[in-house]
Amino acid sequence: MKVLLTGSAGFIGSHVAEALLARGDEVVGVDNFNDYYNPVRKERNLRVACTNKNFTLYRTDLRNYEALETIIKHERPDKICHLAGMAGVRYSLKYPLLYEEVNVKGTQNLLELARLFGIPHFVMASSSSVYGGRTNVPFNEEDRVDFPPHPYAATKRAAELLGYTYSHVFDLKVTALRFFTVYGPRNRPDMAVYLFTNAIDRDVPINLFGDGSARRDWTFVLDTVRGVIASLDRPFNYEIINLGNSNTHTEMDFIRAAEKALGKPALINYLERPASEPLITFADISKARRLLDFEPVTTFEEGYSRFFDWYKSEGREG
Repeated sequence: MKVLLTGSAGFIGSHVAEALLARGDEVVGVDNFNDYYNPVRKERNLRVACTNKNFTLYRTDLRNYEALETIIKHERPDKICHLAGMAGVRYSLKYPLLYEEVNVKGTQNLLELARLFGIPHFVMASSSSVYGGRTNVPFNEEDRVDFPPHPYAATKRAAELLGYTYSHVFDLKVTALRFFTVYGPRNRPDMAVYLFTNAIDRDVPINLFGDGSARRDWTFVLDTVRGVIASLDRPFNYEIINLGNSNTHTEMDFIRAAEKALGKPALINYLERPASEPLITFADISKARRLLDFEPVTTFEEGYSRFFDWYKSEGREG
């Protein structure tokens, strides 16, 4: 199949691109290589994909409807895998309008083009952030998500609702995947696993919000990728599906893993935990198991080791 993959140069998107190409699919990559973090990292992410004859890359912004229309008219993809978007909770508090433009309007641009060009299957990335600060766990797809704690979560929920509308009114098959704290090789430099490791490596303090006891459902990137691929292979009328590890670890667990890997102690600057930071994320993945045969297989120890191998070889750069 031919897949239009947005966010193809990103952390998760580049891994999805490689997985699709490895099984013989064609991938039409779309990425704007913005400067949210160093674009050089994104260029490196695509080194493998760009050597494959079945990969085509367009440097295009989701907000540019006409450019997206031209790409789709020319490429005629069979499916859309929409992983692009503005990420990061704290950045969304500074630039909420940007998040609305990219995550909401950008998603609607793609949904509308899928409708107009008869592309029947649309998979999109959502986020565990839509669950907000709830503490009754694990998080289930049937839980109410009416109270997003920051603009990032609000825009992700809005994208889910747009997906439902296009499915309900225009018969587009849409799956929204709620990712849970994905980590691994190519991690964005603003994410906790990278920040902790890099700070210890450079002998600078970690800015830790709270006491390190907050728990996250850390999910290794290649486990997440398998869930994304399964979603592309199994169209549903409309589904929201959690993709997590369903096994939590504390922030301090990752700090200790980094200390062990680097052979030196962390310097920690303890800060007050803001209201936008939940105490726990924890995925109920029974629906993913049932619909996608999804089963995470990477342990915390193996996942961090593979992240650290990448960090040592090229993650320090850029």
